[in-house]
Amino acid sequence: METQKILFLDVDGTLVNYKGQVPESAAQAVRRARMRGHRIYICTGRSKAEIYPQLWEIGFDGMIGGNGSYLEDGGKVVAWQHLSREQCRRIVDWLYGRGLEFYLESNAGLFASRDFAVRALPALREYSRRKGEKDAANRTVEAAFPDMIYGGELYRDDVNKISYVLDDYQDFLDAREEFADMANGTWGGAGETALFGDVGLSGITKGTAVRELLDYLGADASCAIAFGDARVDIPMFEACGMGVAMGNGGDEVRAAADFVTGDVDEDGLHYAFEKLGLI
Repeated sequence: METQKILFLDVDGTLVNYKGQVPESAAQAVRRARMRGHRIYICTGRSKAEIYPQLWEIGFDGMIGGNGSYLEDGGKVVAWQHLSREQCRRIVDWLYGRGLEFYLESNAGLFASRDFAVRALPALREYSRRKGEKDAANRTVEAAFPDMIYGGELYRDDVNKISYVLDDYQDFLDAREEFADMANGTWGGAGETALFGDVGLSGITKGTAVRELLDYLGADASCAIAFGDARVDIPMFEACGMGVAMGNGGDEVRAAADFVTGDVDEDGLHYAFEKLGLI
């Protein structure tokens, strides 16, 4: 009898390409693997509000969101750690005082600061260019965040993390000092090439969430396989029996993986599922 596996899939750069599209081969791989009895979970930095219907329609057993802050299995919330209203207020006020634009990542939606759409555009286009998108110069904030909410309440008690546009890398360094009691990160580049910063609760990673979900399911790490393309996915690899890096991933994540497959746009996920005997 085939051993049931539990698969954890990063979204952007793994399941979804940098245009926000799911390659048909990837969708087919997920469906076929689930038909064979494997359980599959999204494990992403996105909050639940960013898991759009076309993703859920592929068919998943649940999700880990907010880089580990939210766990869901079969529609049931297993765990959810989020910023308090006071923590959220403190971050929002500091970012506004610094003149930085940002958005709140909540399961109820994405809530943007006043001028986010204008100030984030150059960074988003550069991010798309770095990811190899041919039409990066015409990338729009609306396409990247189709359901972004403007003018909403920004002092909230349901926020997983807050991302902000870096005007300069010093913004991140100062945020890290200001919010030393929280987890501070960057994305869109390494070190001084980073385009965005983010702030969330400390002690939470994709790895901690994977371990918690496996414990909830009564499953051993040896049955788990993680798929990702970025440094933030490495803790997820470490929590599973096997880590699979996408070919489009950076040097660090590929070095940390047990297996490296093809690029997201070159049927990399499907290839990995085949090679690992999942379909």
